[in-house]
Amino acid sequence: MKKISVVISAFNEEEKITECLESVKWADEIILVDNESTDKTVEIAKNHTSNIISRKNNLMLNVNKNFGFTKASGDWILCLDADERVSSELKNEIKLTIEKDTEVMGYFIPRKNIIFTKWIKHTGWYPDYQSRLFKNGKGKFAEKHVHEMIEIEGKTEYLKENLIHYNFESISQFLHKHINIYAPNEVDNIIAGGYKFDYLDAIRFPIKEFLSRFFAREGYKDGLHGLVLSLFMAFYHFIIFAYLWEKQGFPSVEKNNFLQEMRGEFKKINKDIMFWFSNEQTKMIKNPLIKILHKVRKKLLK
Repeated sequence: MKKISVVISAFNEEEKITECLESVKWADEIILVDNESTDKTVEIAKNHTSNIISRKNNLMLNVNKNFGFTKASGDWILCLDADERVSSELKNEIKLTIEKDTEVMGYFIPRKNIIFTKWIKHTGWYPDYQSRLFKNGKGKFAEKHVHEMIEIEGKTEYLKENLIHYNFESISQFLHKHINIYAPNEVDNIIAGGYKFDYLDAIRFPIKEFLSRFFAREGYKDGLHGLVLSLFMAFYHFIIFAYLWEKQGFPSVEKNNFLQEMRGEFKKINKDIMFWFSNEQTKMIKNPLIKILHKVRKKLLK
């Protein structure tokens, strides 16, 4: 039988680490990469595995995850975070999958995100495929972005069962991570990509994100959760702009036509919003004749 190693990265996860470790107790090897936790994470983990590696806490946690991969002895590696759980259904699918005689080097797993106590089925948080299961030596992080995927060398396929992710549990947690951790990392990547500062991005960044989350990815189907999360993500992208502005030295933009340019931008935004409302309304209409009229109206709004 093929052996599987589970690599878990954790930092101050005393409240979550037990359930995570319990969900993978069936694995042949469990490796915990601890990032200088100051709570009881390590003490608790010792009840489940003796394979605990202490690493210097790094905002780019993927560096430590990659190190954990090099210590795995299994034929396959499953990478997890402390706030994730492997259901019995996913466990069974993984065990059956790795026994197959196949050329597949890795698998993407759909992730079920629980945010503010609710499973978010839209708004860009589902199926949220993650490349987490791969043959030993065939996967690693590029170490460029905090939310990057594991890059798998070779053929990949998709599993069906969900990885359960107990994501953001409070407003303060969501805002802290996005403002203080994710945004600065994102800014560095944007600058590295050759970004040229444009003050109108203060409007474009958040509006584009809101339209993408709430309409294109059907966040409205998640109700109030979808609306709040879409607005939060819009705010997050405004914060990214603000950090970019700071990186530029807070350049002053004073133009005689400043208000006129802003007005032009908001006119475009209004047109985009009306287009998306019309688009989603069209989807709900069953009468074919009325649907045709809505489609014509939608084209006129483009």
